[in-house]
Amino acid sequence: MNVYTTDKIRNVVLLGHGGAGKTTLAEAMAYLAGITSRMGKVEDGNTLSDFDKEEQKRGISISTSTIPLEWDGHKINLLDTPGFFDFVGEVEEAISVADAAIIVVSGKAGIEVGTERAWDLCEKYKIPRMFFVSDMDIDDVSYRQVVQDLTDKYGKKMAPFNLPIRENEKFVGYVNVIQEKGFRWEGKQVVECPVPEYNEANLKLFRDTLIETVAETSEEFMDRYFNGDTFSEAEIRAAARSNVCDCSIVPIEMGSSTLCQGIYTLLDDIVKYMPSPENRKMAGINTNTNEIFEADFDFSKPKTAFVFKTMIDPFIGKYSLIKVRSGVLKPDDQMFIAGKDQDVKIGKLYILQGNKAIEVPELHAGDLGALQKLDISTGDTLSTKANPVTYAKMDISQPYTYMRYHAQNKADIDKIAQSLAKLSAEDQTLKVVNDAENRQTLLYGMGDMHLEVVQSKLKSVYKVDIDLTKPKVAFRETIRKNSDVEYKYKKQTGGHGQYGHVKMRFEPSGDPLTPYVFEQEVVGGAVPKNYFPAVEKGLTESVQRGPLAAYPVVGVKATLYDGSYHPVDSSEMAFKVAASGAFKKGFMEAGPVLLEPIVSLKVTVPDNFTGDVMGDLNKRRGRVLGMNPSLTGKQVIEAEVPMMELYGYCTQLRSMTGGSGDFEYEFVRYEQAPSDVQAKEVEARKDKVAAANAEE
Repeated sequence: MNVYTTDKIRNVVLLGHGGAGKTTLAEAMAYLAGITSRMGKVEDGNTLSDFDKEEQKRGISISTSTIPLEWDGHKINLLDTPGFFDFVGEVEEAISVADAAIIVVSGKAGIEVGTERAWDLCEKYKIPRMFFVSDMDIDDVSYRQVVQDLTDKYGKKMAPFNLPIRENEKFVGYVNVIQEKGFRWEGKQVVECPVPEYNEANLKLFRDTLIETVAETSEEFMDRYFNGDTFSEAEIRAAARSNVCDCSIVPIEMGSSTLCQGIYTLLDDIVKYMPSPENRKMAGINTNTNEIFEADFDFSKPKTAFVFKTMIDPFIGKYSLIKVRSGVLKPDDQMFIAGKDQDVKIGKLYILQGNKAIEVPELHAGDLGALQKLDISTGDTLSTKANPVTYAKMDISQPYTYMRYHAQNKADIDKIAQSLAKLSAEDQTLKVVNDAENRQTLLYGMGDMHLEVVQSKLKSVYKVDIDLTKPKVAFRETIRKNSDVEYKYKKQTGGHGQYGHVKMRFEPSGDPLTPYVFEQEVVGGAVPKNYFPAVEKGLTESVQRGPLAAYPVVGVKATLYDGSYHPVDSSEMAFKVAASGAFKKGFMEAGPVLLEPIVSLKVTVPDNFTGDVMGDLNKRRGRVLGMNPSLTGKQVIEAEVPMMELYGYCTQLRSMTGGSGDFEYEFVRYEQAPSDVQAKEVEARKDKVAAANAEE
């Protein structure tokens, strides 16, 4: 592939709902650009971008792939992203380096939740966008309806650039709104034809909308518009490009990806209307001077690049995907990672077409490329030592769905840990957490399908098996009453015996964050001072696994006020055991209760789902605290919910809201569990309590 300068580069991300046709569109573009000699199909598992075995097996995109195309003297870097919400981290990585977006809408399904999410992401990152209505070869698809729905939802900035021509229930051509001309497909050729009568009304309507938008770009154009002047095609195109780049108009185009119709026009319009990186601002921080470094994709400034994605394949090795943000990168360049104070020699430069690496002689500012087998991570900034720069990391969604995992074969534990580390390096939304308190390892992801895919990848790629099960909840134990107990530990064996005798009071300490508070009020040396630490040690060990259900103990105040000792048989060990026995007895006599973790939950949903969500939260023993409007026009329901009730919530929320609901939570405190929950938990943990007692 040729080397392209910044002004000839277009970085375009494909967004949209799962199944809208993003991968098929990418395949059609690659075919027209001459990368493939025949179009692959998602259902056949032979597309350029869905090269992963999991993607082929499931028939969906799971990770973002890059497809660089050459078109009309320009380079279009296509980023094909997953549409399913479980893989939103991949979308966020891609959109952080894209300069424009094509939101693919299925003409059959119309606007879906994924369409709205794609729009919201474009708004968040302020990137120019274009809609592409696919499936136009299906006869009952109404393009006019999709345009109307988009206009109703997003306002008058919608500007259809073409209209379909149908004959005998077949999609045979299109009308170009800017040129006011009709075109038919005849084999691989496009032939001009008259505009059909049934299209004239819509053509006038769409063209008037476009001309109004063009007129608003300058006072001179506005005057000409009111004076009834016409605009030339060149003027309309120049104004349209300017408006697309500043997001004041959003073109709508249409076609059939499977028949490769309308794709030629789309590729032309990407080059004509979408911005090159040189039109976008980009700034980092010079770590030497703490001043802002304005990179702005300027090829003449010192070299910097940002690692936006990592791919690790057991067969082809590790690739770090980068976007050059200033300068021109060349093979064997000596680079520096300021955040890690680490030197890096980059070796060869590649571009990735799906999973195929193609070596290139250099990469200009704004271009996307790949580096192989380097010790760098997603989010790292490469710069020069003379001009060390760091860029802000991309905003990646936080995972809240989690499962407990364990190895089917204990011999695989180390291999599983290494494999998960590789998968986590690739996927920023996958987290592995060691929950030492509950003696479990947890896998966090964006949803149940995400975790299933990880489990499947471990089996198919890394040849290790894990089981995913319901995680244990971190309960706590405490007391609600006071108790006064005496415990004597006396053991006589040959020679020295063991003797420890304590009298202790137990009461709530009022501090739920501290396991225990120990005080002593011993008078007259009934228990010598040198045994006080042993008594406390007995408490320290006892609170780790409480006598009620073997959970950690919190909020207990223990007071040693009397006891006795034997000048020969008493020992630190004896007093430790006595204190431990006194704790168990005193704890169980002081109204023991289980505390469950409570989280503060925020659920963001459209207005029409608030009733369903609140009803569901009540079933989960949640307390709804209030509701506030969000910046995106949705409602944020705030509630406090027991953590154990959130298991499976991600799936339930998506089911209730058609995928439009989001949630986040954080731990706030522990609260006494209801008696039925406590009884069930105590019964389930009998064996743990017995095991803890047996150890002593």
